Amino acid sequence: MRNTGGSAISGWSVTWAFANGQTITQLWNGTLTQSGGNVSVKDVGYNGALAAGAATSFGFTGNWNGTNSVPSPVTCTPR
Repeated sequence: MRNTGGSAISGWSVTWAFANGQTITQLWNGTLTQSGGNVSVKDVGYNGALAAGAATSFGFTGNWNGTNSVPSPVTCTPR
């Protein structure tokens, strides 16, 4: 997550949809919500405040069976 705006933000979220039944099994540096293929990751407090131009990251491991298409669309939103 990068704050490309001109002022600081106090939180963020990233959302996307998996097309082929993928599931996240472990996530770090974020708070996960997954319902079916719909995924939302929000900041965990300590990495929520981002100055203009600043960035943070999160990562995950997951499972899938069969096709593993690129998730779409990925949306990053300041809160």
